[in-house]
Amino acid sequence: MAKKIIRIVLTGGPAAGKTTLISRILKEFKQEDGWKVITIPETATDLISGFGLGPFPGCMSMEEFQYFVISDQLHKEKIALKGAEIVPEEKVLIIYDRAIFDDRAYISQEQFEKTLSYFGKTPEEIMRGYDAVIHLVTCAKGAEFAYNFGNAARYENIEVAREKDDLTLQAWSSHPRICVIDNSVDFEDKINRALAKIYELIGESMPDVSKRKYLISMPDVSLLTETFVATDIEMMQTYLMNSNPMVERRIRQQENGPDYLYFYTEKRIGEDGTRWVTERPISEKEYIRYLMECDAALHPVRKRKFRFIANGHRMEIDLYPFSSEKAILFVYGTGDDQSATIPDGITVLKDVTGDPEYKNRRLAGRQEL
Repeated sequence: MAKKIIRIVLTGGPAAGKTTLISRILKEFKQEDGWKVITIPETATDLISGFGLGPFPGCMSMEEFQYFVISDQLHKEKIALKGAEIVPEEKVLIIYDRAIFDDRAYISQEQFEKTLSYFGKTPEEIMRGYDAVIHLVTCAKGAEFAYNFGNAARYENIEVAREKDDLTLQAWSSHPRICVIDNSVDFEDKINRALAKIYELIGESMPDVSKRKYLISMPDVSLLTETFVATDIEMMQTYLMNSNPMVERRIRQQENGPDYLYFYTEKRIGEDGTRWVTERPISEKEYIRYLMECDAALHPVRKRKFRFIANGHRMEIDLYPFSSEKAILFVYGTGDDQSATIPDGITVLKDVTGDPEYKNRRLAGRQEL
């Protein structure tokens, strides 16, 4: 089978949800399912945060800064493509957190083309290097309550964020496969719409995200692994201290083949009750540092998650070390139908969909099912 390499740019104004979408992509396209996801972090942020280089007074102009940005971006993209060709997985996603045409939002067209020419590139050649572009609209347009300065390297106020969003969309508008994802519903819907577009690009149907949640008797693990051919991963979720009652912070460690992935999540609640959950991948070093901020009143929630397909539905079963008699079953693709077919060998005790007593934070406190 010929290797499939798909290159997707995630772009948009500040605080659009790009980092959270990358986290979801890493969880959706898993190594055990034959995928390799290569992510290229935002180059400007890397240069500002890691090297102290930026368009600052006494440092350099914005045009001069773009030479550094484009030089680094070209180098990263070359390595990513080479890596995609070398890795053993036959299906590879290269995800760019912004890419070269984003620089066009910060300098003139003449300056942009001059900079590309310095590296022997044309705009047309650069544009052909990306298979698709997903533009996530900044939350400064339609979800203003969620706009924040979480990226220490980002200094735009809300008006500038809107302007940069417009300029960024204009810069990428000539790409033949560009999709715009706005804030018309809520953040979860926004991320799901972006994921659906990625599934469309790779020629697959996105799994139905609607689900029911059941408390079940402890299943036979051999039934899961042998009969249902379930794959399983270990994960641990830790809640962090927080002085703001409207914000919940947590970190998660989960297996990914022989390695681990780490994520930092914030759940914010607006004045109107709107939930805005953002997530970003973090390094092992960052994860360890966040562990120092753990909420001592809550236990880490460890679980072994089994994933499988049964009776036409995607299913997951969570086993917890503090419960030897019960577990949690998730059945996806049920919509509002409560009569989803439960596989033989699994005994449902009750439907706990939406029951706060069975949410992870509550389990972190009481450690029982």
